[in-house]
Amino acid sequence: MTTYKETFEKLNRTALIPFFVIGDPDFDTSLAVVKAAVDAGADVLELGIPFSDPIADGPTIQKADIRALAAGMTVQKALDFIKQVTDHKPIPIGLLVYYNLVYQYGTEKFLKDFKAAGGSSVLVADLSIDDADEIAIPAKDTGLETVFMVTPVTSDGRAKRIAEKTTGFIYTVSLLGVTGARESLSDMVRPLVTRLKKLTDVPVCVGFGVSTPRHAKEIASAGADGVIIGSKIVKMIEDNLDDKQKMQSEIAAFITQVKAVL
Repeated sequence: MTTYKETFEKLNRTALIPFFVIGDPDFDTSLAVVKAAVDAGADVLELGIPFSDPIADGPTIQKADIRALAAGMTVQKALDFIKQVTDHKPIPIGLLVYYNLVYQYGTEKFLKDFKAAGGSSVLVADLSIDDADEIAIPAKDTGLETVFMVTPVTSDGRAKRIAEKTTGFIYTVSLLGVTGARESLSDMVRPLVTRLKKLTDVPVCVGFGVSTPRHAKEIASAGADGVIIGSKIVKMIEDNLDDKQKMQSEIAAFITQVKAVL
């Protein structure tokens, strides 16, 4: 498996990482949209398994979770979805998941099945770094990379601990609050990326509130290894539920536009 560090070094630019909720608004439409994003130039995918209480997420992704769950998405179906994506084109896939889903499935079995589906890394959004070994150790044994979050209020000491447990990339939260598209990019991004780059050589990717090609360009100029765009893309799905072809074309066009500035 190619590591994220190798992927980013090979690109020699900031990676474009779109986020999707698996199965939103239904399995087949979601699969078509994700494949369209891959074909449009996504470098890495960040996929979320829908959960009933996604505490890190704002209204846009919460509604996507509700749509996916209502359409019958399950953990097993999500793993099948990932396999179909990687069969379409080999691409690094990071999974964002909440711990209850992993625990109920069985942690080691979940990680092995995700790896078998073609997965690259796992980020458990509600697992503190203090309990990181519950995921970090079996993930390493399975051959998966680990991703953990750092926020603008994370101390240097804690950020170093997070970096030590991170084998994939640090998911750098650009603002205080939950996910959601914003008009302007947080002024916390540049100093946070600069601070992390001084603390560790683990790749740094920025998400939360990234909504435009201009935002992506600013993040790239700040020195980030990757830019993660979620709510903006998920809102395109929500806005085009009655026209799935338009949904695909708008998302593909947006991916192309962002890729051009990177």
